[in-house]
Amino acid sequence: MHPALWVSKTGLDAQQTNISTISNNLANASTVGFKKSRPVFEDLFYQNINQPGGQVTQNTTLPSGLMLGAGSKVVATQKVFTQGNTQTTDNALDLMVEGDGFFQVMMPDGNIGYTRNGQFTVNEQGQIVTSGSGYVLEPELVVPDNAVAITVGTDGEVSARIRDQQENQPIGQINLTNFINPGGLEPIGQNLFLPTGASGDPQDGIPGLDGFGSIRQSMLETSNVNVTEELVNMIEAQRVYEMNSKVISTVDQMLSYVNQQL
Repeated sequence: MHPALWVSKTGLDAQQTNISTISNNLANASTVGFKKSRPVFEDLFYQNINQPGGQVTQNTTLPSGLMLGAGSKVVATQKVFTQGNTQTTDNALDLMVEGDGFFQVMMPDGNIGYTRNGQFTVNEQGQIVTSGSGYVLEPELVVPDNAVAITVGTDGEVSARIRDQQENQPIGQINLTNFINPGGLEPIGQNLFLPTGASGDPQDGIPGLDGFGSIRQSMLETSNVNVTEELVNMIEAQRVYEMNSKVISTVDQMLSYVNQQL
């Protein structure tokens, strides 16, 4: 079997993974708080036929060697945590992190999940929860039944205006969490991430202090997917896929020629 067939096969596999990553980015172009992924490629091992620097004679060495590569593969899909665009809303519980940091929510299994999606609402108990799954925001905040308005400061302080009262009543504080390597977080769907050994331990802090981002009320962070960029990447992946397919076709024709003529 000609080695170029297997080399091109690895190229096809790598570009299929690349296309899958691009399609997921495009599918989430309208997902609030979504962070795009990019594939990380590596070349495979090499067959060293002649080692660079090898002795040719007693006084001469090879300036370059003869090394045949075995193809490529995708070794990782890296999340890109650049800031998304700003979308203004009329909902007082739509919150955006401007800068670094994640909201904390309590999941049903008791673990803390981390998200950039600030679409929150109030459940039947007055707790502030995520709009999609109803996970409770941590630390827990309870909105009074007779509250007529909610204000969230840039530093995360939450206050409510009570009916027939002039001044707002503080009801709690929203803290943010950051990681030394956000790219090491594990995405689990539902706009949630879980920490891993690669992300480092969660570090809590007050918004606007010590490098944490600020909170903006009645705003949402849109996906950081650039549709034009993803379409260009898709075209590039398609062309590379076609070239690898062409190599397989060419090798097949060469082998057919040899089999028929010799």
